[in-house]
Amino acid sequence: MTRYVGIDPSTKTGLVILNENGNVEEQIEIVLENGILSSAEQLQDYGREIANYANTPDVVCIEGFSFGSKGQAVSTQYGIGFAIRFALRDMGIKFIEPTPGQVKKFATGNGNASKDNMVLPIFKKWGFENDSDNIRDAFVLAQIARSLRLDTNTAKYQQEVVKAILAPPVKKKKKA
Repeated sequence: MTRYVGIDPSTKTGLVILNENGNVEEQIEIVLENGILSSAEQLQDYGREIANYANTPDVVCIEGFSFGSKGQAVSTQYGIGFAIRFALRDMGIKFIEPTPGQVKKFATGNGNASKDNMVLPIFKKWGFENDSDNIRDAFVLAQIARSLRLDTNTAKYQQEVVKAILAPPVKKKKKA
C-alpha cells in the first residue's frame, strides 16, 4: 500500500503521512533535543529517526533547502536536511524535493506566501489544521507527493507546481 510522506526538515521537523485515500495516518513534530548545539552523531541519529517513518513503496517529499536563509541556525538546518536525505538514501527510499516556494504556491497559489497566510487556504482546501507550521508544511508536502502519483491537482497553480517538479525548466549556463 502506497503512502504519501511529507517532511519539513528543521530542529522541529514536521512529518505527515497520508494513506492511499489521502487521509492523515500520522502527523508529528519531531524535536532535535539539543537544537543548534547538536553533535554530528546526534544529527545522524535524528535523520535516521525521521527516515524510519518512511517505507520503500512510499512517495516521499522533503522540502528543499531555503538558500536565502541567514543566521546562526542555517548550518544546523543544512545538517538536518542532509542527515534525513542520507538516511532515506541508505534505506533505498527515493524522495522528491519541492522548493519552499513550490510548497507555498501549491497551498495558496502564491509562492511568496507567509506561514500565516497558508493557514486558511490549507484548511479551506483540505480541511486540515494544526498549530505547527512545520506540520502544516509537511501536510502540503504529502499532498504534493499524492498529486505526483495520482494527479489530484484541481487548481491551475497546483498543476504548474507539479509540472515544474516533474519537468524542471532547464537552466541556461552563464558564460564565464
